[in-house]
Amino acid sequence: MALIKELIKSETDGTLSFGDYSLAEKTKKDGFEFQGDLYKVKTFKEITKLEKNGMFVYESVPGTAVENFKVSENVVSFKVSGEGDAQITLELEADSEYTVYMNDVNVGDMSTNLSAKLSISAELGKESVEVEIVKK
Repeated sequence: MALIKELIKSETDGTLSFGDYSLAEKTKKDGFEFQGDLYKVKTFKEITKLEKNGMFVYESVPGTAVENFKVSENVVSFKVSGEGDAQITLELEADSEYTVYMNDVNVGDMSTNLSAKLSISAELGKESVEVEIVKK
């Protein structure tokens, strides 16, 4: 998968791509405007973090590259790649149930608590992983 050398960019299909896990030092881009919102990305080999209007959206440890990140009312979807397994945390809706799919395989149902955070593990390596999280 191609790394996002611009750190963050909008795609022609109306999605966002961000992150570069090949960077040795923390690099950030702030004030990226997309669909009326301002985004900030911080990324390097140890972590990738995305914020929207100053609020947490996505974080991975270690760093990842994310393509076609899309959030709708009931679905979050994206393609993620990295050099090894990653722990990914997303800000969703508090006290809600979600079904998580990786490469079109149902990997289980998960719940958010009052913090509204959902954490998943992705086995990354040579191939990217397609992630879809659907609200129940």
